[in-house]
Amino acid sequence: MAEVHDGRLLGLVGELGGEPVRDLFRDLLERSLQELIDAELSGAIGAEPHERTESRSNLRNGGRPRTLSTPAGDVELRLPKVRTGSFFPSLLEPRRRVDRALWAVIATAYVTGTSTRKVDDLVRALGVDSGVSKSTVSRICSQIDVEVDAFRSRRLDHVGFPYLWLDATYLKARKDHRIVSRAVVVATAVASDGNREVLDVAVGDSEDELFWTEFLRRLRERGLGGVRLVISDAHRGLRKAISRTLAGAAWQRCRVHLMRNLQALAPKAHAEMIGATVRTIFAQPDQANTRRQLRAVADTLRQTHPAVADLLDEAEAEADVTAYSSFPRAHWTKIWSTNPLERLHREIKRRCDPVGIFPDDQSVTRLVGAVLAEQHDEWQAGDRRYLSEESMAQIDRPDQTDTKEVTANISHTLPAAS
Repeated sequence: MAEVHDGRLLGLVGELGGEPVRDLFRDLLERSLQELIDAELSGAIGAEPHERTESRSNLRNGGRPRTLSTPAGDVELRLPKVRTGSFFPSLLEPRRRVDRALWAVIATAYVTGTSTRKVDDLVRALGVDSGVSKSTVSRICSQIDVEVDAFRSRRLDHVGFPYLWLDATYLKARKDHRIVSRAVVVATAVASDGNREVLDVAVGDSEDELFWTEFLRRLRERGLGGVRLVISDAHRGLRKAISRTLAGAAWQRCRVHLMRNLQALAPKAHAEMIGATVRTIFAQPDQANTRRQLRAVADTLRQTHPAVADLLDEAEAEADVTAYSSFPRAHWTKIWSTNPLERLHREIKRRCDPVGIFPDDQSVTRLVGAVLAEQHDEWQAGDRRYLSEESMAQIDRPDQTDTKEVTANISHTLPAAS
């Protein structure tokens, strides 16, 4: 019941401002608070009004009026009395500066990307002339920590996760009285049933090996298993952490990051040609042709762009940029880059931009963790799997996937090197 009313109350937040809307908010708040009080009493005595139960421990004995001043205005409540002892609803604990309904409004406004200054303006619009300080907002929002901690510590051994994506974005926060850039690392995965999950988030000084190793070990301790392919950029510390903690898993170097690195090694005038040439690698129908095309592209560019060819040689030697090709073709576009994480990073940035500079790492984890938990719930509630169960069953036999729609010799003709 409480969740239903909270949702209705919070749905009015964006509309507050006019007197009729404020009156509606006050009336709705009054009804909601009364229902919550009555429900708490029923739970306390073990029976609804006029209900006979063996578990009943007390009897109702009328009630007394109580005027409650709230940020939405005064509301008239009826506090029930009991035959034996006394009853006082926990919702109306004395000397509470902001009632629970407003706490939910403030916390939700913060999680959805409303700056603390705008939250203060919102509280003033609700009738609290003194406003709410930034420290108060942070204290109220710390209640979110319980849910975020539960989300980040949940067990992961309920299913295997063949595909794991790792990437980082950066936010500004205060540390040791300085404003610094903080690495926010995120792990998402596709389970063996094809459903997508957010696994964890962590905040640290940088993307060094120690930081990533600790992050991945935490995932393993929570039960992460069945990882067949890890998709990330070529950050040296991350690569070492993957090999140290996820032995046996292949590593896919993000093709988008590779393209950027390759184009940065050549004159700007040739970037488009190099991009078109390298993309032919990823247009092949199977693993053998993919690796053959990689060798052909490197040889084609060697004379005119040796640095580009050297980087491709490195990718060929470690087979990192073509690792995707040993998995079902239906998965290729999803697993050859970290692009599936990009939309998530954009949402994190959108929610965090209004905050600007976070006061500490804990506040970063709180907000980003809440955003990710929300996204995780949306993925779990979705009707469609990220990858079909049928295609997931082919991971161990990718050669049986259907490639008839692909011409065997597609893209073997290379753009002329200039």
